[in-house]
Amino acid sequence: MVVEIKNQVCDGHMFKWLMASGLAWLERNVEQVNRMNVFPVPDGDTGTNMLLTMQKAYGEIAHMDEAHVGIVGEALARGALMGARGNSGVILSQILSGFTSALRGHEFFDTELMAQACISAVESAYKAVIEPVEGTILTVARETKDAALEAAQQGVNLREALDFMIQAARESLKRTPQLLPILHEAGVLDSGGMGLVTILEGMQRMLNGEEVSFGDTLSKDDLNGHHWEEALVPEDEEGYGYDVQFLMHGENMDVAKIRADIDAMGWSTLVVGDERLIKVHVHVHNPGEPLSYAIGLGVQIDDVVVENMQLQYQGYVENRQKQESGVQKEVDGVAIITVVSGDGLFALFDKELHAARIIAGGQTMNPSTEDFLAAIDSLPNDEIIILPNNKNIIMAAEQAATLARGKKVHVIANRTIQQGIAAMLVYNDMRGVAPFEDIVEAMNEIIAEVVSVDITYATRNAQFDRVTVAEGQVIGLVDGKLVASGDELLAVVQQTLHKAHAEDYELVTLYRGNEVSAQQAQDLVAQLSSTFDNLEFEIVNGGQPLYPYIISIE
Repeated sequence: MVVEIKNQVCDGHMFKWLMASGLAWLERNVEQVNRMNVFPVPDGDTGTNMLLTMQKAYGEIAHMDEAHVGIVGEALARGALMGARGNSGVILSQILSGFTSALRGHEFFDTELMAQACISAVESAYKAVIEPVEGTILTVARETKDAALEAAQQGVNLREALDFMIQAARESLKRTPQLLPILHEAGVLDSGGMGLVTILEGMQRMLNGEEVSFGDTLSKDDLNGHHWEEALVPEDEEGYGYDVQFLMHGENMDVAKIRADIDAMGWSTLVVGDERLIKVHVHVHNPGEPLSYAIGLGVQIDDVVVENMQLQYQGYVENRQKQESGVQKEVDGVAIITVVSGDGLFALFDKELHAARIIAGGQTMNPSTEDFLAAIDSLPNDEIIILPNNKNIIMAAEQAATLARGKKVHVIANRTIQQGIAAMLVYNDMRGVAPFEDIVEAMNEIIAEVVSVDITYATRNAQFDRVTVAEGQVIGLVDGKLVASGDELLAVVQQTLHKAHAEDYELVTLYRGNEVSAQQAQDLVAQLSSTFDNLEFEIVNGGQPLYPYIISIE
Protein backbone atom coordinates (compact mmCIF):
# COMPACT_ATOMS: atom_id res chain seq x y z
CA MET A 1 0.00 0.00 0.00
CA VAL A 2 1.31 3.46 -0.92
CA VAL A 3 1.37 5.86 2.03
CA GLU A 4 -0.08 9.25 1.15
CA ILE A 5 1.33 12.55 2.40
CA LYS A 6 -1.90 14.39 3.08
CA ASN A 7 -2.16 17.80 1.42
CA GLN A 8 1.49 17.44 0.47
CA VAL A 9 2.74 18.33 3.93
CA CYS A 10 4.44 16.17 6.54
CA ASP A 11 3.17 16.31 10.11
CA GLY A 12 4.58 14.71 13.26
CA HIS A 13 2.93 11.35 12.65
CA MET A 14 4.28 11.05 9.11
CA PHE A 15 7.72 12.33 10.17
CA LYS A 16 7.86 9.61 12.82
CA TRP A 17 7.11 6.94 10.20
CA LEU A 18 9.70 8.37 7.82
CA MET A 19 12.33 8.08 10.56
CA ALA A 20 11.18 4.58 11.47
CA SER A 21 11.40 3.43 7.86
CA GLY A 22 14.85 4.97 7.36
CA LEU A 23 16.02 3.19 10.50
CA ALA A 24 14.51 -0.13 9.46
CA TRP A 25 16.14 -0.04 6.02
CA LEU A 26 19.51 0.90 7.56
CA GLU A 27 19.15 -2.02 9.96
CA ARG A 28 18.57 -4.38 7.06
CA ASN A 29 21.60 -3.07 5.12
CA VAL A 30 23.99 -2.25 7.94
CA GLU A 31 26.58 -4.89 7.02
CA GLN A 32 26.75 -3.62 3.47
CA VAL A 33 27.58 -0.17 4.85
CA ASN A 34 30.17 -1.66 7.22
CA ARG A 35 31.91 -3.42 4.33
CA MET A 36 32.70 -0.06 2.75
CA ASN A 37 35.43 0.50 5.37
CA VAL A 38 38.53 1.84 3.60
CA PHE A 39 41.11 -0.33 5.34
CA PRO A 40 40.61 -4.12 5.49
CA VAL A 41 40.74 -4.18 9.29
CA PRO A 42 38.14 -5.95 11.47
CA ASP A 43 36.59 -2.77 12.85
CA GLY A 44 34.56 -1.41 9.97
CA ASP A 45 31.67 -0.10 12.02
CA THR A 46 30.35 3.00 10.22
CA GLY A 47 27.02 1.34 9.55
CA THR A 48 26.76 0.04 13.11
CA ASN A 49 27.49 3.47 14.57
CA MET A 50 24.89 5.11 12.35
CA LEU A 51 22.37 2.39 13.22
CA LEU A 52 22.88 2.76 16.97
CA THR A 53 22.66 6.54 16.65
CA MET A 54 19.41 6.24 14.72
CA GLN A 55 18.05 3.73 17.23
CA LYS A 56 18.66 6.14 20.09
CA ALA A 57 17.15 9.03 18.11
CA TYR A 58 14.04 7.05 17.23
CA GLY A 59 13.78 5.75 20.77
CA GLU A 60 12.91 9.30 21.87
CA ILE A 61 9.86 9.45 19.57
CA ALA A 62 8.81 5.80 19.35
CA HIS A 63 5.92 6.14 21.77
CA MET A 64 4.94 9.68 20.89
CA ASP A 65 1.50 10.31 19.42
CA GLU A 66 2.17 13.88 18.35
CA ALA A 67 1.00 15.64 15.19
CA HIS A 68 3.21 18.72 15.69
CA VAL A 69 6.33 18.04 13.64
CA GLY A 70 8.41 20.62 15.52
CA ILE A 71 7.81 18.84 18.83
CA VAL A 72 8.63 15.44 17.32
CA GLY A 73 11.75 16.92 15.74
CA GLU A 74 13.05 18.30 19.03
CA ALA A 75 12.75 14.89 20.69
CA LEU A 76 14.41 13.16 17.73
CA ALA A 77 17.33 15.61 17.79
CA ARG A 78 17.80 15.13 21.53
CA GLY A 79 18.02 11.37 21.10
CA ALA A 80 20.41 11.69 18.15
CA LEU A 81 22.79 13.98 20.03
CA MET A 82 22.85 11.74 23.10
CA GLY A 83 23.12 8.51 21.13
CA ALA A 84 25.78 9.61 18.64
CA ARG A 85 28.55 6.99 18.30
CA GLY A 86 31.66 7.23 16.19
CA ASN A 87 32.47 9.96 13.70
CA SER A 88 29.69 8.83 11.35
CA GLY A 89 27.15 8.82 14.17
CA VAL A 90 28.15 12.29 15.34
CA ILE A 91 27.83 13.71 11.83
CA LEU A 92 24.47 11.97 11.40
CA SER A 93 23.31 13.43 14.72
CA GLN A 94 24.26 16.89 13.53
CA ILE A 95 22.37 16.37 10.26
CA LEU A 96 19.26 15.38 12.19
CA SER A 97 19.72 18.15 14.75
CA GLY A 98 20.21 20.79 12.06
CA PHE A 99 17.25 19.55 10.04
CA THR A 100 14.87 19.54 12.99
CA SER A 101 16.05 22.93 14.28
CA ALA A 102 14.45 24.47 11.18
CA LEU A 103 11.16 22.76 12.07
CA ARG A 104 10.81 24.36 15.50
CA GLY A 105 7.45 26.01 15.94
CA HIS A 106 6.00 24.40 12.81
CA GLU A 107 3.09 21.97 12.90
CA PHE A 108 4.10 20.48 9.56
CA PHE A 109 6.53 21.07 6.70
CA ASP A 110 6.17 21.30 2.95
CA THR A 111 8.78 21.12 0.20
CA GLU A 112 9.98 24.67 0.76
CA LEU A 113 10.46 24.26 4.50
CA MET A 114 12.10 20.88 3.95
CA ALA A 115 14.65 22.55 1.66
CA GLN A 116 15.40 25.13 4.36
CA ALA A 117 15.76 22.32 6.89
CA CYS A 118 18.24 20.59 4.58
CA ILE A 119 20.32 23.78 4.45
CA SER A 120 20.38 23.86 8.25
CA ALA A 121 21.28 20.17 8.37
CA VAL A 122 24.28 20.57 6.08
CA GLU A 123 25.51 23.66 7.91
CA SER A 124 25.41 21.80 11.23
CA ALA A 125 27.21 18.78 9.79
CA TYR A 126 30.04 20.82 8.30
CA LYS A 127 30.49 22.78 11.53
CA ALA A 128 30.90 19.53 13.44
CA VAL A 129 34.03 18.60 11.49
CA ILE A 130 37.18 20.63 12.13
CA GLU A 131 38.64 19.89 8.70
CA PRO A 132 35.78 18.87 6.36
CA VAL A 133 36.79 16.43 3.63
CA GLU A 134 34.90 16.11 0.37
CA GLY A 135 34.03 12.67 -0.93
CA THR A 136 32.41 11.79 2.38
CA ILE A 137 28.94 11.86 3.94
CA LEU A 138 29.32 15.66 4.01
CA THR A 139 29.42 15.80 0.22
CA VAL A 140 26.45 13.47 -0.12
CA ALA A 141 24.45 15.57 2.36
CA ARG A 142 25.37 18.83 0.61
CA GLU A 143 24.46 17.62 -2.87
CA THR A 144 21.24 16.13 -1.53
CA LYS A 145 20.44 19.55 -0.07
CA ASP A 146 21.05 21.12 -3.50
CA ALA A 147 18.47 18.76 -4.97
CA ALA A 148 15.96 19.72 -2.26
CA LEU A 149 16.46 23.39 -3.12
CA GLU A 150 15.94 22.67 -6.82
CA ALA A 151 12.75 20.74 -6.00
CA ALA A 152 11.45 23.69 -3.95
CA GLN A 153 12.23 26.12 -6.76
CA GLN A 154 10.33 23.92 -9.22
CA GLY A 155 7.36 23.76 -6.84
CA VAL A 156 7.14 19.97 -6.81
CA ASN A 157 5.37 18.08 -4.02
CA LEU A 158 7.08 16.36 -1.12
CA ARG A 159 7.06 12.88 -2.65
CA GLU A 160 8.64 14.15 -5.87
CA ALA A 161 11.10 16.23 -3.85
CA LEU A 162 12.24 13.14 -1.97
CA ASP A 163 12.72 11.35 -5.29
CA PHE A 164 14.87 14.28 -6.46
CA MET A 165 16.93 14.11 -3.30
CA ILE A 166 17.51 10.36 -3.40
CA GLN A 167 18.56 10.42 -7.02
CA ALA A 168 21.06 13.18 -6.22
CA ALA A 169 22.28 11.31 -3.13
CA ARG A 170 22.92 8.14 -5.14
CA GLU A 171 24.81 10.00 -7.84
CA SER A 172 26.84 11.86 -5.21
CA LEU A 173 27.71 8.58 -3.50
CA LYS A 174 28.94 7.11 -6.79
CA ARG A 175 31.26 10.11 -7.21
CA THR A 176 32.88 9.86 -3.78
CA PRO A 177 35.88 7.82 -5.06
CA GLN A 178 36.61 10.58 -7.58
CA LEU A 179 36.81 13.16 -4.80
CA LEU A 180 38.66 11.07 -2.23
CA PRO A 181 41.57 9.13 -3.79
CA ILE A 182 41.84 6.65 -0.91
CA LEU A 183 38.32 5.43 -1.70
CA HIS A 184 39.30 4.90 -5.32
CA GLU A 185 42.42 3.01 -4.24
CA ALA A 186 40.41 0.83 -1.87
CA GLY A 187 37.70 0.20 -4.46
CA VAL A 188 34.90 1.30 -2.13
CA LEU A 189 32.31 4.06 -1.82
CA ASP A 190 32.17 6.32 1.21
CA SER A 191 30.54 4.30 3.99
CA GLY A 192 28.97 7.28 5.77
CA GLY A 193 27.51 8.51 2.51
CA MET A 194 26.12 5.06 1.84
CA GLY A 195 24.52 5.04 5.28
CA LEU A 196 22.79 8.34 4.58
CA VAL A 197 21.55 7.13 1.19
CA THR A 198 20.25 3.95 2.84
CA ILE A 199 18.22 5.96 5.37
CA LEU A 200 16.69 8.08 2.62
CA GLU A 201 15.90 4.98 0.57
CA GLY A 202 14.02 3.49 3.52
CA MET A 203 11.82 6.58 3.66
CA GLN A 204 11.17 6.40 -0.05
CA ARG A 205 10.30 2.72 0.08
CA MET A 206 7.74 3.29 2.81
CA LEU A 207 6.07 6.08 0.82
CA ASN A 208 6.00 3.89 -2.28
CA GLY A 209 4.50 0.94 -0.44
CA GLU A 210 7.63 -1.19 -0.93
CA GLU A 211 8.99 -3.62 1.65
CA VAL A 212 11.09 -2.00 4.34
CA SER A 213 11.50 -5.14 6.45
CA PHE A 214 11.29 -4.15 10.08
CA GLY A 215 13.74 -6.48 11.79
CA ASP A 216 14.71 -7.69 15.25
CA THR A 217 15.47 -4.28 16.74
CA LEU A 218 12.35 -2.76 15.18
CA SER A 219 8.82 -4.04 15.59
CA LYS A 220 6.35 -2.62 13.12
CA ASP A 221 3.80 -2.31 15.93
CA ASP A 222 6.10 -1.05 18.66
CA LEU A 223 9.18 0.60 17.19
CA ASN A 224 11.68 1.54 19.84
CA GLY A 225 15.38 2.09 20.44
CA HIS A 226 17.66 -0.39 22.17
CA HIS A 227 20.57 -0.21 24.54
CA TRP A 228 23.98 -1.06 23.22
CA GLU A 229 24.19 -4.58 24.63
CA GLU A 230 20.68 -5.33 23.36
CA ALA A 231 21.90 -4.56 19.84
CA LEU A 232 24.64 -7.17 20.23
CA VAL A 233 22.38 -10.01 19.19
CA PRO A 234 23.87 -13.46 18.46
CA GLU A 235 24.42 -14.37 14.84
CA ASP A 236 22.64 -17.67 15.52
CA GLU A 237 19.33 -18.08 17.34
CA GLU A 238 20.79 -20.74 19.67
CA GLY A 239 23.36 -18.31 21.08
CA TYR A 240 26.88 -17.11 20.43
CA GLY A 241 28.54 -20.53 20.37
CA TYR A 242 32.29 -21.03 20.05
CA ASP A 243 34.90 -19.22 17.99
CA VAL A 244 37.18 -21.89 16.46
CA GLN A 245 40.42 -21.12 14.64
CA PHE A 246 43.20 -23.42 13.45
CA LEU A 247 45.72 -24.07 10.69
CA MET A 248 45.62 -27.10 8.38
CA HIS A 249 48.90 -28.47 6.98
CA GLY A 250 48.71 -31.01 4.17
CA GLU A 251 49.19 -31.76 0.49
CA ASN A 252 46.78 -31.18 -2.41
CA MET A 253 44.06 -29.79 -0.15
CA ASP A 254 40.90 -28.55 -1.91
CA VAL A 255 40.36 -25.07 -0.44
CA ALA A 256 36.96 -24.55 -2.09
CA LYS A 257 35.54 -27.88 -0.84
CA ILE A 258 36.94 -27.39 2.66
CA ARG A 259 35.46 -23.88 2.76
CA ALA A 260 32.03 -25.21 1.75
CA ASP A 261 32.18 -28.07 4.27
CA ILE A 262 33.27 -25.82 7.13
CA ASP A 263 30.67 -23.19 6.24
CA ALA A 264 27.94 -25.83 6.47
CA MET A 265 28.91 -26.43 10.09
CA GLY A 266 28.41 -22.87 11.37
CA TRP A 267 28.61 -19.20 10.49
CA SER A 268 31.08 -16.27 10.17
CA THR A 269 33.25 -18.63 8.15
CA LEU A 270 36.70 -17.67 6.89
CA VAL A 271 38.73 -20.34 5.08
CA VAL A 272 41.77 -19.08 3.16
CA GLY A 273 45.05 -20.56 1.95
CA ASP A 274 46.36 -22.94 -0.66
CA GLU A 275 46.77 -26.65 -1.24
CA ARG A 276 49.44 -26.91 1.49
CA LEU A 277 48.35 -24.45 4.22
CA ILE A 278 44.83 -23.34 5.11
CA LYS A 279 43.65 -21.01 7.88
CA VAL A 280 40.19 -21.79 9.25
CA HIS A 281 37.92 -19.52 11.27
CA VAL A 282 34.32 -20.45 12.03
CA HIS A 283 31.63 -19.94 14.69
CA VAL A 284 29.93 -23.19 15.74
CA HIS A 285 28.00 -24.70 18.63
CA ASN A 286 30.12 -27.86 18.61
CA PRO A 287 33.83 -26.95 18.38
CA GLY A 288 34.77 -30.59 17.94
CA GLU A 289 33.01 -30.79 14.58
CA PRO A 290 35.40 -28.67 12.46
CA LEU A 291 38.44 -30.05 14.32
CA SER A 292 37.36 -33.66 13.78
CA TYR A 293 36.58 -32.90 10.16
CA ALA A 294 40.10 -31.55 9.56
CA ILE A 295 41.77 -34.49 11.31
CA GLY A 296 39.54 -36.86 9.33
CA LEU A 297 41.03 -35.50 6.12
CA GLY A 298 44.40 -36.89 7.24
CA VAL A 299 46.03 -33.49 7.61
CA GLN A 300 47.92 -31.93 10.51
CA ILE A 301 46.28 -29.14 12.51
CA ASP A 302 48.10 -26.43 14.43
CA ASP A 303 47.53 -23.14 16.33
CA VAL A 304 44.14 -24.30 17.59
CA VAL A 305 42.09 -21.62 19.36
CA VAL A 306 38.64 -22.32 20.83
CA GLU A 307 36.81 -19.54 22.64
CA ASN A 308 33.41 -19.59 24.32
CA MET A 309 31.75 -16.48 22.86
CA GLN A 310 28.65 -16.84 25.05
CA LEU A 311 30.78 -16.51 28.19
CA GLN A 312 32.69 -13.61 26.62
CA TYR A 313 29.43 -11.83 25.86
CA GLN A 314 28.11 -12.40 29.38
CA GLY A 315 31.37 -11.08 30.80
CA TYR A 316 31.18 -8.06 28.54
CA VAL A 317 27.63 -7.24 29.66
CA GLU A 318 28.54 -7.71 33.33
CA ASN A 319 31.59 -5.48 32.92
CA ARG A 320 29.53 -2.83 31.15
CA GLN A 321 26.81 -2.97 33.79
CA LYS A 322 29.39 -2.51 36.52
CA GLN A 323 30.80 0.56 34.81
CA GLU A 324 27.38 2.03 34.09
CA SER A 325 26.46 1.62 37.76
CA GLY A 326 29.28 3.98 38.66
CA VAL A 327 32.40 1.87 39.29
CA GLN A 328 35.09 4.51 39.44
CA LYS A 329 37.71 5.96 41.74
CA GLU A 330 38.03 9.32 43.37
CA VAL A 331 41.03 11.41 42.44
CA ASP A 332 41.96 14.89 43.58
CA GLY A 333 42.27 17.74 41.12
CA VAL A 334 42.14 16.86 37.43
CA ALA A 335 40.26 13.62 36.62
CA ILE A 336 40.68 11.41 33.56
CA ILE A 337 37.87 9.73 31.65
CA THR A 338 39.14 7.19 29.16
CA VAL A 339 37.88 4.48 26.80
CA VAL A 340 39.39 1.00 26.98
CA SER A 341 38.72 -2.46 25.53
CA GLY A 342 40.36 -5.55 27.01
CA ASP A 343 40.70 -6.85 30.57
CA GLY A 344 44.44 -6.25 30.72
CA LEU A 345 44.25 -2.71 29.43
CA PHE A 346 41.29 -2.02 31.70
CA ALA A 347 43.35 -3.11 34.73
CA LEU A 348 46.32 -1.05 33.52
CA PHE A 349 44.33 2.18 33.23
CA ASP A 350 42.48 1.47 36.46
CA LYS A 351 45.13 0.18 38.86
CA GLU A 352 48.39 1.62 37.55
CA LEU A 353 47.48 4.71 35.55
CA HIS A 354 44.69 5.90 37.89
CA ALA A 355 41.98 6.85 35.45
CA ALA A 356 38.99 8.18 37.39
CA ARG A 357 36.39 6.72 35.02
CA ILE A 358 36.81 4.01 32.39
CA ILE A 359 34.20 3.51 29.67
CA ALA A 360 34.17 0.10 28.01
CA GLY A 361 34.73 0.55 24.30
CA GLY A 362 37.15 0.85 21.43
CA GLN A 363 37.19 -0.83 18.03
CA THR A 364 33.63 -1.78 16.98
CA MET A 365 32.34 -0.56 20.37
CA ASN A 366 32.31 3.22 20.19
CA PRO A 367 30.77 4.94 23.24
CA SER A 368 28.01 7.48 22.68
CA THR A 369 27.88 11.15 23.57
CA GLU A 370 25.50 10.17 26.36
CA ASP A 371 28.05 7.69 27.75
CA PHE A 372 30.61 10.49 28.04
CA LEU A 373 28.11 12.91 29.57
CA ALA A 374 27.11 10.30 32.16
CA ALA A 375 30.78 9.79 33.02
CA ILE A 376 31.35 13.54 33.34
CA ASP A 377 28.31 13.94 35.58
CA SER A 378 29.32 10.96 37.74
CA LEU A 379 32.60 12.62 38.80
CA PRO A 380 32.78 15.24 41.54
CA ASN A 381 35.77 16.88 39.84
CA ASP A 382 35.44 20.29 38.22
CA GLU A 383 38.34 19.73 35.79
CA ILE A 384 38.20 16.69 33.53
CA ILE A 385 40.28 15.39 30.64
CA ILE A 386 38.89 12.81 28.20
CA LEU A 387 41.21 10.33 26.47
CA PRO A 388 39.27 8.67 23.60
CA ASN A 389 42.15 6.33 22.62
CA ASN A 390 40.59 5.87 19.18
CA LYS A 391 40.19 8.18 16.18
CA ASN A 392 36.56 7.16 15.73
CA ILE A 393 35.63 8.15 19.29
CA ILE A 394 37.04 11.68 19.34
CA MET A 395 33.99 13.43 17.85
CA ALA A 396 31.52 11.89 20.31
CA ALA A 397 33.80 12.90 23.19
CA GLU A 398 34.08 16.45 21.84
CA GLN A 399 30.33 16.67 21.41
CA ALA A 400 29.90 15.64 25.05
CA ALA A 401 32.45 18.24 26.16
CA THR A 402 30.45 20.99 24.44
CA LEU A 403 27.24 19.80 26.10
CA ALA A 404 28.72 19.49 29.60
CA ARG A 405 27.71 22.22 32.01
CA GLY A 406 29.48 23.57 35.07
CA LYS A 407 32.76 21.75 34.49
CA LYS A 408 35.93 22.38 32.51
CA VAL A 409 36.26 19.46 30.09
CA HIS A 410 39.01 19.02 27.51
CA VAL A 411 39.38 16.20 24.97
CA ILE A 412 42.86 14.99 24.07
CA ALA A 413 42.53 13.98 20.42
CA ASN A 414 44.62 10.83 20.75
CA ARG A 415 43.96 8.27 18.05
CA THR A 416 45.43 5.14 19.68
CA ILE A 417 45.55 3.32 23.00
CA GLN A 418 49.35 3.52 22.82
CA GLN A 419 49.19 7.31 22.84
CA GLY A 420 46.69 7.16 25.69
CA ILE A 421 49.06 5.15 27.88
CA ALA A 422 51.89 7.63 27.26
CA ALA A 423 49.56 10.52 28.05
CA MET A 424 48.46 8.86 31.30
CA LEU A 425 52.08 8.48 32.41
CA VAL A 426 52.56 12.22 31.93
CA TYR A 427 49.32 12.92 33.77
CA ASN A 428 50.42 10.90 36.78
CA ASP A 429 53.72 12.78 36.92
CA MET A 430 51.95 16.14 36.92
CA ARG A 431 48.72 15.39 38.80
CA GLY A 432 48.43 17.47 41.94
CA VAL A 433 51.41 19.69 41.17
CA ALA A 434 50.57 21.31 37.81
CA PRO A 435 47.57 23.34 36.62
CA PHE A 436 44.96 21.93 34.23
CA GLU A 437 46.27 23.76 31.16
CA ASP A 438 49.84 22.56 31.68
CA ILE A 439 48.71 18.94 32.00
CA VAL A 440 46.70 19.23 28.78
CA GLU A 441 49.66 20.74 26.94
CA ALA A 442 52.08 18.08 28.17
CA MET A 443 49.71 15.24 27.24
CA ASN A 444 49.26 16.68 23.76
CA GLU A 445 53.02 16.90 23.34
CA ILE A 446 53.71 13.32 24.37
CA ILE A 447 51.12 11.71 22.10
CA ALA A 448 52.92 13.24 19.11
CA GLU A 449 56.07 11.34 20.08
CA VAL A 450 54.55 7.86 20.24
CA VAL A 451 54.67 5.52 17.23
CA SER A 452 51.65 3.21 17.24
CA VAL A 453 51.78 -0.19 15.53
CA ASP A 454 48.75 -2.46 15.11
CA ILE A 455 48.80 -6.09 14.02
CA THR A 456 45.55 -7.72 12.91
CA TYR A 457 43.97 -9.80 10.14
CA ALA A 458 42.61 -8.54 6.82
CA THR A 459 38.86 -8.75 6.37
CA ARG A 460 38.98 -8.54 2.57
CA ASN A 461 41.33 -8.32 -0.40
CA ALA A 462 42.84 -4.86 -0.87
CA GLN A 463 45.80 -2.90 -2.16
CA PHE A 464 47.23 0.32 -0.71
CA ASP A 465 50.49 2.07 -1.50
CA ARG A 466 51.74 -1.05 -3.28
CA VAL A 467 50.87 -3.28 -0.32
CA THR A 468 48.71 -6.14 -1.60
CA VAL A 469 46.49 -7.85 0.95
CA ALA A 470 44.49 -11.07 0.73
CA GLU A 471 41.55 -11.74 3.00
CA GLY A 472 42.67 -13.54 6.15
CA GLN A 473 46.30 -12.44 5.95
CA VAL A 474 48.17 -10.83 8.82
CA ILE A 475 48.52 -7.08 8.28
CA GLY A 476 50.56 -4.38 10.00
CA LEU A 477 49.71 -0.71 10.36
CA VAL A 478 51.91 2.16 11.53
CA ASP A 479 50.02 5.15 12.89
CA GLY A 480 46.94 3.93 11.04
CA LYS A 481 48.67 3.40 7.68
CA LEU A 482 48.80 -0.08 6.15
CA VAL A 483 52.46 -0.99 5.57
CA ALA A 484 52.81 -4.79 5.62
CA SER A 485 50.94 -8.02 4.90
CA GLY A 486 51.71 -11.71 4.79
CA ASP A 487 50.83 -15.19 5.92
CA GLU A 488 53.29 -15.41 8.82
CA LEU A 489 52.80 -13.32 11.96
CA LEU A 490 56.51 -13.02 12.77
CA ALA A 491 57.43 -11.83 9.28
CA VAL A 492 54.67 -9.20 9.27
CA VAL A 493 55.62 -7.90 12.72
CA GLN A 494 59.27 -7.67 11.68
CA GLN A 495 58.42 -5.88 8.46
CA THR A 496 56.06 -3.49 10.25
CA LEU A 497 58.68 -2.61 12.89
CA HIS A 498 61.20 -1.91 10.12
CA LYS A 499 58.66 0.35 8.38
CA ALA A 500 58.18 2.14 11.69
CA HIS A 501 61.99 2.62 12.00
CA ALA A 502 61.90 0.89 15.37
CA GLU A 503 65.68 0.53 15.31
CA ASP A 504 65.94 4.29 15.87
CA TYR A 505 64.12 4.02 19.23
CA GLU A 506 64.80 2.39 22.57
CA LEU A 507 61.69 0.64 23.88
CA VAL A 508 59.06 -1.53 22.20
CA THR A 509 56.04 -2.55 24.27
CA LEU A 510 53.78 -5.31 22.98
CA TYR A 511 50.23 -5.49 24.34
CA ARG A 512 49.04 -9.01 23.61
CA GLY A 513 45.44 -9.58 22.62
CA ASN A 514 42.87 -11.94 24.06
CA GLU A 515 43.82 -14.70 21.62
CA VAL A 516 47.56 -14.61 22.38
CA SER A 517 49.04 -16.59 25.27
CA ALA A 518 51.90 -15.31 27.42
CA GLN A 519 54.16 -18.02 25.98
CA GLN A 520 53.33 -17.08 22.39
CA ALA A 521 54.19 -13.46 23.12
CA GLN A 522 57.47 -14.46 24.78
CA ASP A 523 58.38 -16.62 21.79
CA LEU A 524 57.68 -13.74 19.43
CA VAL A 525 59.82 -11.32 21.46
CA ALA A 526 62.67 -13.84 21.54
CA GLN A 527 62.62 -13.98 17.74
CA LEU A 528 62.31 -10.20 17.40
CA SER A 529 65.22 -9.63 19.76
CA SER A 530 67.58 -11.41 17.39
CA THR A 531 66.60 -8.97 14.63
CA PHE A 532 66.39 -5.80 16.72
CA ASP A 533 69.23 -6.42 19.17
CA ASN A 534 69.44 -2.74 20.21
CA LEU A 535 65.85 -2.59 21.45
CA GLU A 536 64.36 -3.36 24.83
CA PHE A 537 61.10 -5.31 24.59
CA GLU A 538 58.31 -5.44 27.13
CA ILE A 539 55.16 -7.59 27.10
CA VAL A 540 51.88 -6.47 28.70
CA ASN A 541 48.63 -8.42 28.81
CA GLY A 542 46.24 -6.13 26.96
CA GLY A 543 43.42 -8.60 26.40
CA GLN A 544 42.12 -6.50 23.49
CA PRO A 545 39.90 -8.17 20.86
CA LEU A 546 40.53 -8.25 17.10
CA TYR A 547 44.20 -7.23 17.33
CA PRO A 548 46.71 -9.95 18.36
CA TYR A 549 49.20 -7.19 19.14
CA ILE A 550 49.15 -3.47 19.56
CA ILE A 551 52.65 -2.14 19.89
CA SER A 552 54.08 1.11 21.22
CA ILE A 553 57.49 2.35 20.08
CA GLU A 554 59.23 5.00 22.16
